[in-house]
Parts: sequence; structure tokens; C-alpha cells
Amino acid sequence: MTTDDPGAELARLRASIDNLDAALVHLLAERFKCTEQVGRLKARVGMPAADPGREAAQIERLQRLSDESGLDAAFAQKILGVIIAEVIRNHEAFQDAESAGTDG
Repeated sequence: MTTDDPGAELARLRASIDNLDAALVHLLAERFKCTEQVGRLKARVGMPAADPGREAAQIERLQRLSDESGLDAAFAQKILGVIIAEVIRNHEAFQDAESAGTDG
């Protein structure tokens, strides 16, 4: 969509970007709520924080989703890598808390 007013068009596009950014943040928050539950369960039953098989499957799934969506797969993998690293860090903290007998 183009208009005769580039400033208005830019504002409209930026508003769309802002809405998408908000959605991404909310989705990440929901994802981390789920992974927190996974981390607490793993800590409670003594499972390792990292699960290389699951991580590899997620990367493979993300590759397919990226291809289907027209998103650069290398970029998507970088983003997932950051998310996975944070999830593992959180899971390790839950394990440390479980070992120490605290609620973490």
C-alpha cells in the first residue's frame, strides 16, 4: 500500500512493526512459562537441563518452518540458539535450586 504521504505510510508501517514486536514479546513470555514448567519438572526428577536430541529436532523443525515462511533459516537458527541457551540456563538454575533445597 502506498500513499501520497510518505510520512503517513512510514508511521503505518512502523505501527505494524510495533504490533508484531509486542506479539513476539508476549509469545516469548508464554514460551518461557512453558519451559519453566519443563525445567522445574526436570529438576524434580533429576533429568539433565540440556536435551541435545530435542534441541536438534527443534532446529530441524525451525529449518522447515523458515523455508515455508520465506525467513532466512540461518537467522531463525540464531534466534532459536539464543532462546535455547536461555532455557538451558534457566533449567540449570532450577536444578541448582532443587539441589540446594530451595524453590528457585
